[in-house]
Amino acid sequence: MTEKKRIVVGMSGGVDSSVTAALLQAEGHEVIGLFMRNWDSLLNNDLQGNNNQDICPQEQDYLDALAVCQKLNIKLERIDFVKEYWDNVFTYFLEEFKKSRTPNPDILCNKYIKFDAFLKYAQKNLQADYIIMGHYARINYNPITKQYQLLKGIDDNKDQSYFLCQLTQKQLKYSLFPLGNKTKTEVRELAKIYNLPTATKKDSTGICFIGNRNFQTFLTNYLPANPGKIVDINTKTTIGNHNGVYYYTLGQRKGINLSGMKVPYFVVEKDVTNNILYVANDNENKWLMNSGCTVKSLNWINNSTLKNFLKCNAKFRYRQSDVAVIINFINNDEIKVEFSEKIRAITPGQTAVFYDGDICLGGGVIDQIFR
Repeated sequence: MTEKKRIVVGMSGGVDSSVTAALLQAEGHEVIGLFMRNWDSLLNNDLQGNNNQDICPQEQDYLDALAVCQKLNIKLERIDFVKEYWDNVFTYFLEEFKKSRTPNPDILCNKYIKFDAFLKYAQKNLQADYIIMGHYARINYNPITKQYQLLKGIDDNKDQSYFLCQLTQKQLKYSLFPLGNKTKTEVRELAKIYNLPTATKKDSTGICFIGNRNFQTFLTNYLPANPGKIVDINTKTTIGNHNGVYYYTLGQRKGINLSGMKVPYFVVEKDVTNNILYVANDNENKWLMNSGCTVKSLNWINNSTLKNFLKCNAKFRYRQSDVAVIINFINNDEIKVEFSEKIRAITPGQTAVFYDGDICLGGGVIDQIFR
């Protein structure tokens, strides 16, 4: 961009959003910071009977974002999207767990909060030309198809196109990803060059509304424990007890109350109807290897690329290597995906994302798996 634009940056208090703000300001654009509050951490602590306000450190993140904006001499606003997050992300998160599926809230947050509620607020209230979130991805406009393409970031270890697979043409049109052509190492160096307060701040991990607490402990606030049997799927014998099948995910090894066993066990099946958790003691056993799956709730970023029968690549979890697949279209919102090689522990509720080289075609929710 050579023309000066008004750009609203989603300031998270982390190094990535800090550097994006500095880069765009250095290019001469008018930059405004906007800090999102998406989770009521005070209520979360009350439910836990816990007064430790550091569990989901939103206030510290806000102070870090404020320090960066003060350093850059740009305005920082604060907006509350707690209701939108609860209605569109967390409610779905809970409903999927009740079905014993494993959802990905980060993808929903991008779809409904960061690139929807945030974008609408930035355009209406701050007259934004573009928004930025600091993701490691790229955008390309194809003049032939007259559509925007979402591309992988050049840093394979940080590429976040997987989490952006539900974005639409309109959302891409008004978004920028300045970090897509940079590595994380380069971003850290830029933070030092700009002397940003977040230059050495560690990257956040996990889901903010869970924070540093035990995942299962957190879920018990919303999904009460429902104890049942843990059964060895090969011998059909009961070897332990679980707290509720929805607390576990396929392929899980730690935290399944079988620490006294001489060999490690892995979760291989969840029988919601009979409340049975099935496990097996072979990491690469037949129960965890999948040959295909069905995918629903599809979002295709570039509809012009689609055919009834499509060969492409796919990821079934973040940072997984691309796998060659064949897509067969069942209907407008369901596909069958065949893998070129068997893949371990494909998980219903997670997201399958499809690629043509570096181009992210879109993605959807894994529904059924085939062994």
